[in-house]
Amino acid sequence: MYHPSFNIGIEEEYQLIDPHSRELLGYVTQSMANDQMLVRELDPNAELAQRFDSAVLEVGTPVCEDIKDARDKLLRMRNNVLELAHSKGAKVAAAGTHPFTRWEGRTEVLPGYRAILDDAQMIARRLLAFGLRVHIGVEDRELAVDVMNTMRYVLPHILCLSTSSPFWVGRNTGLKSYRAVLLDALPRTGIPGYFSSYAEYRGFIDTLVRTNSIPDASQVRYDIMPHYRFPTLVVRICDIVPNYRDTLAITALIQAAVAWMVDLRQRNMSFRLYERLLIAENKWRAVRYGLEGNLIDFGIEQALPARELIRELVERVEPFGAKLNSSDELAHVYTMLERGSSAEQQIKVWQAANQDAKAVVDFLITETENIA
Repeated sequence: MYHPSFNIGIEEEYQLIDPHSRELLGYVTQSMANDQMLVRELDPNAELAQRFDSAVLEVGTPVCEDIKDARDKLLRMRNNVLELAHSKGAKVAAAGTHPFTRWEGRTEVLPGYRAILDDAQMIARRLLAFGLRVHIGVEDRELAVDVMNTMRYVLPHILCLSTSSPFWVGRNTGLKSYRAVLLDALPRTGIPGYFSSYAEYRGFIDTLVRTNSIPDASQVRYDIMPHYRFPTLVVRICDIVPNYRDTLAITALIQAAVAWMVDLRQRNMSFRLYERLLIAENKWRAVRYGLEGNLIDFGIEQALPARELIRELVERVEPFGAKLNSSDELAHVYTMLERGSSAEQQIKVWQAANQDAKAVVDFLITETENIA
C-alpha cells in the first residue's frame, strides 16, 4: 500500500518596515523553489525605500522531514531575513496586511507577478497581502486530488486560526482576514470545486492554458490544490502569522488533517463531501469573525462556536499528530484558541493605543522578531 511522505514545506511572505514611519518598504518572499537568498539593487546610494522596492529577495526552504525539522528551518529562515533587514536599517513584520500603508501610487511589480497584473489589472495593483503556504508531501497525484476534495471542509477552521489582517489602509475593516478578500478578488482563487480524478483536474488546467486564459499552471491559486511543480498538496488559505509557534501549530494541524484524510481513503472510507458553496459560507464566517464567530457543522446542520469545532478537529487528528511527532505543536493550537488569533490581538492593541495603527505595527514587529 502506498504511503505518502507527509513531508513539509513552508512558504511565508514578510513585510519590510521603516522603523521610523512604520510604513511598508518592501517584501520578502520565501520560496521552496530556490535555496539561495537573492538581492538585486539598482542604486546602492538610493534611499532605503527605493532600494527595497527594486530588490528581489528570495529565501529558499528545503523540504522538511517532519515538524521538528520544519521548526529548525523556519527559525533559520526568519533569522536570515532579520539579519538582512537589520543590516539595511529595516524591521520585519508578519501579518496578512499592513495596518495602514496605502496601495495607491505603487508602481513596482515583483518578478512573477507581471502575469497577474496583466490579467487582473486594478485588482492586482491593490494586492498588498501576505500569506502562509503549507506544502504536505502527497506524491501520488490521484490521492492528492482525493484529499483535496475532502480537506476543503476544514479550510475555514484553519483560516480562523491564521487570521491576521483586520486592518486595511488605516481602517479597522470589521473583518478578521481582509487578505482573503483581496486574494479572492483574483480569478482562479478561493475554495476549489470537486474533481473526480487527477485527469479531470489536469484537464481543467490544460483547458485554461489551451484557451489562453492563463500562460501556465502557476496562475491557478486555489485555497488547496496539488502543486503544479512539487509532489505536494499545498494549502494557500492562511494569512501569514507573526508568532512562529503559531505557524508551526497551523502547519502541524494541516499535516495531521491530511494524514487523517489519507487514512480514511486507505481504509476504503471517506470524509463526507460537501458542496463548495456550503464550504464557502463557512469561509466567509472565518473571514468575517475568525475565532470569535460560529462555523456551521454541516453534519448536524447547526452553527457552533468556531473554537469548539476547531477543538474537535484537533482531538480528531491528535492520533495522527502523535505518529507524525507533532503532538507538542498541535497542543499549541489550544493556546491559540485561549489567547486569540493575531487579528484579535492586533485589534486589542489598536484599541488600547487609542486607535493608533503604528502601535499595531510595533506589536507585529515585536511578535515577528521574537525567535529566541
